[in-house]
Amino acid sequence: MIDFLSCTYIDSSRTADYQTTIGLRNIIDNKGNADDIYAFLADRNIPADEVTLYQMAQDILRNPPTIGYLTISNALQWRLQYGRIVSLEENVSGITCIVKYDSKRLY
Repeated sequence: MIDFLSCTYIDSSRTADYQTTIGLRNIIDNKGNADDIYAFLADRNIPADEVTLYQMAQDILRNPPTIGYLTISNALQWRLQYGRIVSLEENVSGITCIVKYDSKRLY
C-alpha cells in the first residue's frame, strides 16, 4: 500500500523556477530591456554563452514567461524542489491539487 501525502498536477506552463520568472516579470513590468534581462540571466548563472543568453533575453522580452511554481537549483544536477507547490493555499491556473498534504496525518 502506498500512502500519498501530497499529489499535485502541475501543467507544463507552471514548471519554471518561481524566483526566476518573478524576477523576469518584474524587469519587464518596470520597462526593462534585453540588456537588463541578459544581466539578470547571467547573475542567475544560467548555463549558456553570452550570445545564447542575449538571444534568450530578446525572446523573453517578446514573450514574457508565465510565473512558475517550482524551485530549480542549477547546481549541475538541476534539482527540483516542490515545497512551494505542497504549501500552496491559493488556486492557481495550471496547478491542480489531487491530495493535500496534512501534517496531522503523519505517523
